[in-house]
Amino acid sequence: MLKPSYKITPLPPSVDLDTVPILKALASANRALAELKGRAATIPNQTILIDTLALQEAKASSEIENIVTTQDDLFQADLFPEGPSSGAAKEVALYRDALKLGFDRLRATDGLITNSTLIAMFQLLKQRDGGFRETPGTALKNETTGEIVFVPPQDAREIVSLMSDLERYINAEHEDDLDPLVRMALIHHQFESIHPFPDGNGRLGRILNVLYLARTGLLDIPVLYLSRYITQNKDTYYRLLQAVRTEAAWEDWVLFMLNAVAETSATTLHLVEGIRQQMADTKTRMRADLPKLYSQDLLNNLFRHPYTRIDYVVQDLGVSRQTAAKYLDELADKGIVQKVQAGRNNYFINVELVALFLEVSSGETRPL
Repeated sequence: MLKPSYKITPLPPSVDLDTVPILKALASANRALAELKGRAATIPNQTILIDTLALQEAKASSEIENIVTTQDDLFQADLFPEGPSSGAAKEVALYRDALKLGFDRLRATDGLITNSTLIAMFQLLKQRDGGFRETPGTALKNETTGEIVFVPPQDAREIVSLMSDLERYINAEHEDDLDPLVRMALIHHQFESIHPFPDGNGRLGRILNVLYLARTGLLDIPVLYLSRYITQNKDTYYRLLQAVRTEAAWEDWVLFMLNAVAETSATTLHLVEGIRQQMADTKTRMRADLPKLYSQDLLNNLFRHPYTRIDYVVQDLGVSRQTAAKYLDELADKGIVQKVQAGRNNYFINVELVALFLEVSSGETRPL
């Protein structure tokens, strides 16, 4: 049986987390996050952001685990779940569904993030029963060399005990004077070190980040585009995770996570502002070119579903299939959406919105 290579102790760690670098980074991260929270609230239908940004977060987070798909495959898998989409696209969609499940349960339990919620997300993400690891043998290896770099707890009872401690820390009314963003960094490290599940720990740990931000009121809805930063700094992320275990380098780890919050808040703010501006422009065009067609529900549909179809319009607007098809064809004739024929099915792409997602995922954001 493998022996754990790091002694996990209850949070918070016995180190000074009020250093000058951390306090400076906290100021920047909280300021950026507050601006994102305020701007997100200006979108008239919050479901638009939850649906579209959750899928983008799912794509970015899955890339860290080498599950890579294109925007087109991703949206087509969402559009035609019964179709022959790639395995990667289906896994990304499951991540999105797990994130939304976690947020729904957060709202249903007065802001609690429980182990039962984490287990439910694991079961949805991995499409299997079960929960925390029960058999030994898990070891984390260097992807390049195959060398074992960390052995998490092996005993099932210890895993349950550690996760119970973590659950209490997540949901406690704290008196340790730590900023919630610092606690988020500590919680993320603790979860990844316990490594409680047989698979999917990285993705579930990143969902836990955004759920904790929503729990503490730093976000109203789970929209922080955090995984993109981790993808771009993957080697540093894993190096600093391990440095805490070998050198107690908590300050460096917390600074990394605070910088991640600050930078990705700015990126997500650009995305949210782009969506807001595009919605306003599309609303103006629809009112000018198709005044009898325009409705807020139809506008919302085009932004909630970057790839939309007749069935979605029927569902969202409560109209007949014939009316829904007429609406979409008229929108395509005016160039507001692009019509695509796929066998017997037609679908319609909000081209400008998809271009915004591609721009942000490439890291080449332009002024709006």
